[in-house]
Amino acid sequence: MDGLLIDSEPYWQEAGIETLQQFDVALTLEQYHYTTGLRTKEWIDYWFHYLNLDKRFAKKAEEDIVDKAIEKIAAHAQPMPGVDYIFDFFREKKFKIGLATSSPVALINVVAEKLGIGKYLNGYSSAELLPFSKPHPEVYLNCAQTLQSSQLECICFEDSFNGMISVKAARMKCVVIPAIDQYELPKWGAADVKIRSLAEFGGELI
Repeated sequence: MDGLLIDSEPYWQEAGIETLQQFDVALTLEQYHYTTGLRTKEWIDYWFHYLNLDKRFAKKAEEDIVDKAIEKIAAHAQPMPGVDYIFDFFREKKFKIGLATSSPVALINVVAEKLGIGKYLNGYSSAELLPFSKPHPEVYLNCAQTLQSSQLECICFEDSFNGMISVKAARMKCVVIPAIDQYELPKWGAADVKIRSLAEFGGELI
């Protein structure tokens, strides 16, 4: 969802950076990309441990990031190229469509309403309260189960490295659409297909 269907990643980034600035910490863009795709809890745990921050403040920092991100996304985020096309494409081909995300359900509802995609969704899975999140495959396996589909019959779209690993661990096919500045990196080699936008996906790739 984030960074694939809606350009929410800059707002998650802003929310995360603003929150860590309270602790006099400034992340580089490269550092931020390293943890893209993680749940906010894992994101906070990672950076609090890495930066040796007082973990008594971790829970409040997690809540601050989520609140800031949802507010920013609801107000400013725009659909990514090809969103309308890709949902119509799969609905016309009689595919079931599910949404698997590390983000909280509250944000799923905001994005579904903002993009008008609720009518397309046959189910969704959030890793918000799961024991494990991406790169663990649980959120994708749960989504397939919600759709009553075998994971071996699923095509998944991802924009993050952790998400790609999650898909492949679930034994699903992965179409990866990296950020422009990340596109040429060799780490995307585990994906089945790499394209530049949702609009590039067509029947021949199926």
